[in-house]
Amino acid sequence: MNLEEKIRNIQDFPKPGIGFKDITTLLQDGEAFRYAIKKIAENVKAKGADLVIGPEARGFIMGTPVAYELGIGFVPIRKPGKLPAEVISYEYSLEYGTDILEMHKDAIKPGTKVAIVDDLLATGGTIAAATKMVEKLGGEVVDIEFLIELDFLNGRKHLEGYEVNSLIHYTE
Repeated sequence: MNLEEKIRNIQDFPKPGIGFKDITTLLQDGEAFRYAIKKIAENVKAKGADLVIGPEARGFIMGTPVAYELGIGFVPIRKPGKLPAEVISYEYSLEYGTDILEMHKDAIKPGTKVAIVDDLLATGGTIAAATKMVEKLGGEVVDIEFLIELDFLNGRKHLEGYEVNSLIHYTE
């Protein structure tokens, strides 16, 4: 199945010069959505992950059904102040400023094999932050999966040393 055909490109969103990759059109197509989840789940299963984590918000959309498909747990990574129990935080750099992600401190036990699943790899900062939190809690990142990768932004450079897979690649 050609998943790229299922992605809508919105020019000049959220600001002029950006070509936004809108996954809602893929999500609306049950067959395409199921196909994408199954392909990602096959990769995660092959790496022997015990747990899937996904960053807010589209990482929830992609990661939760992957975890469900495999019968393993899912852990959300959220923006500050959204999780009710004790958290660990990680501040990371963006193109213009910084951001913070949080995860429950008890979400990952030492030795847990973790797959990180998100919709899109752009500059890599969010997922690099997620890897740091997993490792701080003693987990092992065994796989990182994306629906889409924007190759021209070189996000993989922040994920060197990790197994990274993307179903769709955009070179420009």
